[in-house]
Formats: sequence, structure tokens, C-alpha cells
Amino acid sequence: MPDIFVTLAAVIASITIVGCFCYWKTSNLKKDVQKNEEKMKRSMYELAILKELGERTGYSLNVQNIIDIITGSLRQFIDYSVTSYMFIEPEKIIFKIHVEKSVSREFINDIKNRMMNSLSALLNKDFSVTHIEEILSGALLVEDIKEPVRSFFNIPLVISGRVVGVLTIADTKVGLYREEEMSILYKITKQASSAVSSLQEVVSTEQRKLNAMMESISEGVVMTDKDYKIMVANPAAKNAVGIESKDDISIFDFVEKLGGKFDIKGKLEESVKLDKSLSVDDVVINERFFQIVVSPVKSSFGITKNEILGAVVIFHDITPMKEVETMRQDFTSMMVHELRSPLDNIKKISEVLLKKKASKSDSEYLGFVFQDSSQMLELVNDLLDVAKLEAGKFEVYKQPSDVAQIIKERANFFKTSAKFAKVKIETVFDKNIPEKTNFDPNRIVQVLNNLISNAIKFTHKEGTVTIQALLHKAGQDINKEAEVAGIKWFLNKNSQSFGVLGDSLVVAVTDTGIGLSEDKISQLFSKFKQFRAAMSEGEKKGTGLGLVVVKGIVDAHKGMVGVASEENTGSSFYFALPI
Repeated sequence: MPDIFVTLAAVIASITIVGCFCYWKTSNLKKDVQKNEEKMKRSMYELAILKELGERTGYSLNVQNIIDIITGSLRQFIDYSVTSYMFIEPEKIIFKIHVEKSVSREFINDIKNRMMNSLSALLNKDFSVTHIEEILSGALLVEDIKEPVRSFFNIPLVISGRVVGVLTIADTKVGLYREEEMSILYKITKQASSAVSSLQEVVSTEQRKLNAMMESISEGVVMTDKDYKIMVANPAAKNAVGIESKDDISIFDFVEKLGGKFDIKGKLEESVKLDKSLSVDDVVINERFFQIVVSPVKSSFGITKNEILGAVVIFHDITPMKEVETMRQDFTSMMVHELRSPLDNIKKISEVLLKKKASKSDSEYLGFVFQDSSQMLELVNDLLDVAKLEAGKFEVYKQPSDVAQIIKERANFFKTSAKFAKVKIETVFDKNIPEKTNFDPNRIVQVLNNLISNAIKFTHKEGTVTIQALLHKAGQDINKEAEVAGIKWFLNKNSQSFGVLGDSLVVAVTDTGIGLSEDKISQLFSKFKQFRAAMSEGEKKGTGLGLVVVKGIVDAHKGMVGVASEENTGSSFYFALPI
């Protein structure tokens, strides 16, 4: 009987041992399965995130976009309160932080300080005065939560061997992150950085080729991507702004050197946003003149066809053109001054001889001399005045003057020209015009000379040129005022423009000539417009410079100038001087 119990005990002991072994083996197998599952889960995550990086970034060099993808995927396999990154840009540091579980502002500030310290240590650089642009997302900050940072680690972001930022994960719990999880993040970050570095090397190689080609171009060329990062800046562009000694340049180097002379970043943004080319002339940089053209650059093929890839800035040095133009203007001014005196003498002598008795043939020849010398002298004077207007040196000297007396003298002066053209000259005055008005008498004489000579020139034989003066009262109907004064002109179409005038002295030169169409009226008072129109019609009636001078003189008096006309009936050229 005892033997049976011993045997039974031995069997039970054996079963127990086997059971324990099986349990131990099963536990170990379960742990191995769990480890394998976790390992597989991490591998699947690693593959998934790398696949997502490949699909979503493509050939993008936007490191910030890549970091967003990595941080956005972390919650799939790791627990954290906050994930964040700092990314260094030329003029600022971007601090983007996502709050998964509510924390306090103190928690965020602690994270920010730790990351700043990491950047400073990695780059051996002080960032204390650098502007930080903070972007916060996720859960709300709750100041009552006093949990400090207990788990924290940084991953440096390295592109082409250069630290561009740090990636951070933090939590309020202690000892949260294991080596396996950190290894995956390091591996993913390293592979993403490596991919971008390789792509940047390809781009850099192509950029060096492009720079080599650009070096031979005399125009300054700056090419940027959509983020206004400079891809190409040839030596001519660097020389233009004075940064030829610097290799690694940014758009802010150009902004600094150009100062307030040209807003290069603003123009780039405007060009890309509006999708159009912009041109600015006469920009003075380092005592040279430039025409600067800014234009968007578009893709010309594939699925990105017509997509804006960036922009280009071209610095066209127009200093030689300016120097030639200055020489031309100086030469013209010199020649005009030299011609002025002899032409004036010829005109005066021919006028005196015309008043004496002479044979019909002599009178005719003298008339030609007088007329041609008058026209040439008029052109010379107009050229001088236009040059002054363009140079901003045109001035008027106002003094109390009698406009009626000046008009009578001008009418008498042009009697010889009118007689030769077989045109009558008349004057009409409003009895209310003041005896003295404040204006520059010499310049108003010049205005009348231009208007009267034009009127005679464009009036048919046996026609009439009438010089009229009227006092216009503010708010009154100028046509009714003219009717009362016995004045007939063509201002009925333009009468509304007088509604905004205060008390004014209105002078008009009205002719019974060929009149003007609406399209020709729009061309008046513009340099050489009349000259081009006349030449296209096979006529040589004048250069049109006289009306440019007229407008300049009246504008200098703060007055108004205009024309009203009816085709084949006549025209009224008028000006108003404020009283």
C-alpha cells in the first residue's frame, strides 16, 4: 500500500513539473509573440510612415512639410502630451507645437526653452534675440494643470550635414519612452533627412550648372522658388546691389542692400500672387540706373504645367542709355540756344521789310522767310520749354497783370501772319474781367502765341480767329456768362468741367478751321502726338510740342486747359486761371 502512494506521489510530482514547464514555456512563447507583434507593429509603422513620406513629399525640398508628416503620425505608436519642432529660417525660428493632452503655458514655455538650448548647443550660436514664430494646435492650454515635463527627448534635424532644427516629444509621465521607440524615430528622421539631402545635392548640382551659364549673362538675374528662397543669383545681380563677395545669399541680403530703393520681396510676392510681370524703371542703385523686371516662372510640361514654380528678377543696367540721353539732351539744348538768336533776327528783319513797300514777288519771298523763321523759332522755344518741363525746372513768376492788354498786343503781333494766311483776327472781352489778375505775363504770352499760331495754321482762308476773355464766377453756367458777354465758342460740350472751378479768368482762342474728331482730341497735349498724326496724313502742321508747353504753363498756375471742337466747323482752345 505504501508503494502505491509513493508511486502516486511521483506521478503527481511529474505532472506538476511538466505543467510548470509547459506554463513557463507558454509564457515565454506568449512573451515572444508579444515582442514579435510589437516588433512587427513598429516595422509596419516604420514602413507606413516612410511610404507616406515618399508619397506626400515627392520631390519636395520643404523640410517643414516633412517634419509635419512625421509629427502627425507619432500618435499611432507612441504616447505623448506634446510633440513639437523648431525649424530655423533666415529671419526667424518657427516653433510649431501640437498639444495632444491639455497642459499649461508653463509646460509649453519649458519645452520651448529646452529646444532653444538644444539648438544653441548644436550650432554653438545664441538665439536669444531671434524672433520666434509660434504655431499652436491641438488641445486647449489649462493653467490649472501644474504637471511638469517628466519625459522629454530631442532629435536633431540634419540636412546635408547642417542642423536645421530639432524634433521633440514630451510628456507629464516619468520614464515613458523606450530605446526601441526612439530608435525608430531616429531612423525615420535620418532617412527623411538623407532623402532630402540627396535631393538637395541633385538640385545644387543643377543649380551650379545654371549658375555657370548665368555668369556669362550681362543682365543681373535672380531666380527664387515659391518660398522666395534664392535658387540662382548671377554675378551681375550681385554686383548690381553690392554683395559680390558673399556666396550663400538669401532674399534678405537683397532686401538689406536695396533698402527703400526697390521692394524686391514685395514685388516678388505681388508678381506670384497676381501671376503677371512687373517692371520698374529708373531705379538708382550704387549711382547706376536700372530697369528691374519681376516675373513669375511657370512649369511648361507634365501634370504641373502652368503651375507657378517661383519667380525671376532681372536687373537691366540702363546707365549707358541714360548717359546717351543726357548727352543728346545737352546737345539739343546747346543747338537750340545757338539757333534761337539768328532765327529771331531773321524773323524781325523780314517783318520790318514786309511793312515797307516792295514788289509783289519780293513781298511774297519775304512772307515765306517770315513765316518759316517764325515757325522755326516757335519750335526752338518749345523744345527749350519741354526740356525744362521734363527736368522739373519750369517756373512761373506771378505778378498783377492786365490780360486784356496782353491779348490786344498778341492780336496785333499776329496780324502779319494772319494777313499772309488770309485769316481775320478779332478780340472779344467780357466787361467784368478785372483790370489786374495775378499771373506770369511772359508765360501767358507764350500760351497765347502757341494757341493763336495754331489757330491761324489750321483755319481755312477767309476764316476767323477770335481771342476771347471772360470772368467766370464759381457755380455759374459758363455758357450763360458767355452769352451775356457776347462770346461765341464751342465750350458747350465742356461746360460741366467748369462746375468745379472757383472764380477764374477764362481765355479762349476760337477758330473757324477744320475742327477735331474725338479721337484726335484725346491725343492733344501729349508730346509729339500731333506730329505723328500729321505725318501719317502726309501733312506737316507741327510737332505738337506747343500744346505740351501750354499745359505745363497752365498747370504751373494751378489752372485748367482744354479744347472743345466740332469737325469741319471750328475749335476753341481755352485755359482758366484761378483768381
